[in-house]
Amino acid sequence: MRIMDIESDAALAVRAAGAGAAVVRRMYGDALTRYEKGGGDFATTADIAAEEAVLAVLREARPGDAVTGEESGEAGAADAGRRWLVDPLCGTLNYAVGNMLVAVNVALREGPAIVAAASADPFSGEVFWTDGAVARLRGGDGRDQPLVPSAGSRLVDVNLDPPFPHAPGFRAVDLLAAPGFAARFRPRVVSSTVAVAWVAAGRRAAYVTDGGPGLRLDSVHFAAGIALCEAAGCVVTGLDGLPVDRGTGGLIAAADRETHEVLLGLVRRGGA
Repeated sequence: MRIMDIESDAALAVRAAGAGAAVVRRMYGDALTRYEKGGGDFATTADIAAEEAVLAVLREARPGDAVTGEESGEAGAADAGRRWLVDPLCGTLNYAVGNMLVAVNVALREGPAIVAAASADPFSGEVFWTDGAVARLRGGDGRDQPLVPSAGSRLVDVNLDPPFPHAPGFRAVDLLAAPGFAARFRPRVVSSTVAVAWVAAGRRAAYVTDGGPGLRLDSVHFAAGIALCEAAGCVVTGLDGLPVDRGTGGLIAAADRETHEVLLGLVRRGGA
């Protein structure tokens, strides 16, 4: 095989996410078995089948790489220089009740950086992807276009799912009631990381979630969306304003610096 014929990591991420999305789409509406994880979280047979489809693509193309799947856990060397992070169905509760707001996330961490990522929407046929340098949206027709962030919609997604590690100093629900938030933004609650990709695409002004430290480097849920936002030129930090892989955790992904500064100020005031 010629070097020029070798599939790039970004193209592989797109293909793997697409394989998972095909399973999610095919199983939509089926009677799904639930597997309880505790704390109100659960997986379904669709989560497991989608992850198997994603991992099959990755293992065939990059058999030497390590992988972390939300459902199957870690495989490969613990200190591997290259590790794929797979969230096969982000928005499981949405999906289980017939809501189509879900995403399939695939990201490649190489050393300290996410160098390729894809977030697929199984029902629109769209795939948001990055090679770590540029961010693109691949439509159902297979054509790519740049992701262009915009705060013009004033729509801000706020993740209200527990746990709330920054409470009582900050609780996401308090942000929704803050006069400064209501005067400037219009809240939305999608409960899927597809909303993070929407920030990169200009469909949301920002996304805010609580969470623990180390969100970027090891999160199967958020690594792809963060990489997309950063490549598109968004402002991305933790709730404390520090880079997401440092500090106290959480995530603010905003279309521009002005929007980010307003949200960061509200978070620092506890949402008040």
